[in-house]
Amino acid sequence: MNTFRSSVLAGICIGIAGFGYLAEKSIIGAVLFAFGLLTVVHYGLRLYTGTAGFIKKNEGGRLLFILFGNIVGCLLVALIARCSPMPLQDTAQKILEGRLAVGPLKGGILAIGCGFIMTTAVTFARKGQNLPLLFGVPLFIMCGFPHCVADAYYYLCVPVPFIADNWLSVLIFYVSIVIGNFIGCNLYRLIWRD
Repeated sequence: MNTFRSSVLAGICIGIAGFGYLAEKSIIGAVLFAFGLLTVVHYGLRLYTGTAGFIKKNEGGRLLFILFGNIVGCLLVALIARCSPMPLQDTAQKILEGRLAVGPLKGGILAIGCGFIMTTAVTFARKGQNLPLLFGVPLFIMCGFPHCVADAYYYLCVPVPFIADNWLSVLIFYVSIVIGNFIGCNLYRLIWRD
């Protein structure tokens, strides 16, 4: 239960950061998004991309459980976002349409970049150095590298009819970026073993 609660709270942090980005989709919004990851790291919460690069063998089920908790947290914030007078749903739909236009293969490859940045930033943060978090988050956003938890928040903000009409494409794309994030989070271990 502790892992689940921590994962849900991490999803809420990323959802709030995503809320800010949807409200101000610019470099300013990308910088403000760093609040989410800074909060996750400060409180030691369980985030898929903050955990994937550090898991041990036989912890794959735990990692998927963390992702599930993250999505639940994002859902809670997405429900709040639906009450906002700002056009958050339209902005989220444009993000999702852009993702789907890229396609799952390219999306998964791009997601590797996000995973790499996140593991690098979290590694530094665990040593008390937060600048990589402050630069890494805007970097992956401005590069268009999908982050599976942030994207979960965006997708949950999209108007239901659009999701209903495109659910299979969204699911395939989402699975591809979860895998891409995982690969990126583990590039250090795959390429350079210390």
